[in-house]
Amino acid sequence: MELEFKRMNRPDFQSDSPSTTYLTTTQVAQALGVSVTTVKRWVDDGILPAHRTPGKHRKLLTSDVMRLIRDGLIPEADLSRLVAIPTEGGSTDPDRIVAELYRVIDSDDLGLVRSLIHGAYRGGVSIEVLADRVIGPVLHTVGHRWETRELEVMHEHRITQAFLSALYELQPMMSGRGQPGRPVAIGGSPEGDHYLLPTLLVRLTLLDSGWDAINLGPNTPMSAFRDAIEEFSPRMMWLSVSHIAQSETFIEEYNALYEVAASRGVTVAIGGHALTEWLRKRMQYTAFGDRMAHLGALARTLHRPPSRPRRGRPPGSKKRSSS
Repeated sequence: MELEFKRMNRPDFQSDSPSTTYLTTTQVAQALGVSVTTVKRWVDDGILPAHRTPGKHRKLLTSDVMRLIRDGLIPEADLSRLVAIPTEGGSTDPDRIVAELYRVIDSDDLGLVRSLIHGAYRGGVSIEVLADRVIGPVLHTVGHRWETRELEVMHEHRITQAFLSALYELQPMMSGRGQPGRPVAIGGSPEGDHYLLPTLLVRLTLLDSGWDAINLGPNTPMSAFRDAIEEFSPRMMWLSVSHIAQSETFIEEYNALYEVAASRGVTVAIGGHALTEWLRKRMQYTAFGDRMAHLGALARTLHRPPSRPRRGRPPGSKKRSSS
């Protein structure tokens, strides 16, 4: 299956995930291989978000520290000091993860899907890489095996649900990611389009890129997108289209929606295998993507979070006086 731009609804989550816990500056310094003074400087310069205790001590979310590592700007970081990676899911090589997932599916031990996906993410594999190089290829193969009757529909549904559950559980790890004033994106899929998994991956990709993401879900009328633009004043709107009931009606309603978005300066990103070249020639949009990497690149182009440090003093930080 293709991983088009669409997302699931936004349930509230409560989680005791290690990534939602707080760390001291000493713990962070040990994990990142830098001094406590350097960590405090990153906090003061706005590069690493922190919370203050009543005693004025800095506390940092594990998820924020993990993002530094995932950005690849801390070459000697020791992730094991932050969170225990599941023993069944410690690989960060996409090809190896795919091979392990095939083994898990064939053995029907679907509980290990969560371990593999979570282990890869905690180990530094981004959501867009998981989507494009792991989850997409695996579920495409599963779909093919169902079409050729190698799998019963019941097994195909169970496998898909295992991936959905694993990805839902990743959301709390990203809940503290965004900086104050982070941009908002809204999106979903049009009426008649009921796919769920790509929608969830879009939300996670945007959260991973420092955005807030408001999902209107599948099977959403164009009027609901217009209402959301009015209410939330987003910087981006996305539409994922994997099924179109009536092409002419869709194009007419979509282009009217685009005019509303464009008049308010909203970037419009579209994707999905139902958007053929013939259809796209009749549509107005800012960007088209057929991979999550395209969406992630667009999101980071529109919104760049504070520069991430490599070693020592963060880029652009000013030397403080010793007085």
